Amino acid sequence: MGLVLGVTGPNAAGKGEVSEYLRTWGFAVHSLSDIVREEAAARGLPPEREHLIRIGTLLREQGGLGVLAERLLPRLDGWDAVDSIRNPAEVETLRKVPGFVLIGVDAPAELRFSRSRLRARAGDPDSFAEFAAKERQENSANPAGQQLRATFALADRVIENNGDLDLLHSKVDDLLRSLGAVPRAR
Repeated sequence: MGLVLGVTGPNAAGKGEVSEYLRTWGFAVHSLSDIVREEAAARGLPPEREHLIRIGTLLREQGGLGVLAERLLPRLDGWDAVDSIRNPAEVETLRKVPGFVLIGVDAPAELRFSRSRLRARAGDPDSFAEFAAKERQENSANPAGQQLRATFALADRVIENNGDLDLLHSKVDDLLRSLGAVPRAR
């Protein structure tokens, strides 16, 4: 059975944790952000959040709204997880892949901000006000921009990541079993 899982959700909701856990089930994990990072590197820009958002928007404006997903399609083999889906057109492109299911990962804003502070990635905000401002930026009205809320609204399944890592893994296990997935060696 081919299964391609898309993972979307707001900043620091746990998308990366879900994607990494999917590896333990045998999924190959890809990220649309990797496509943007590759483009940033080709342009000689550091992989900082602000650059990546701008480059992602530019790529969508120049290559069509689903361009990031289109660039990823040749890398998929039918047992994949695709992280960092941030635009509804990317979902539309990925829905052409047999066995595609979009998973939304969410958590309360205060918890996500706390997680963001703990992981301390370059470009992560230092205050909740800044965190909220960046969230507004990631929910652009520009069709070529990031539209996380609109993308999340397309989710086939939602995982509320409001507990510890063991609980998150248990929720992923339950979701995968409900889809008929069986762990496989990679």
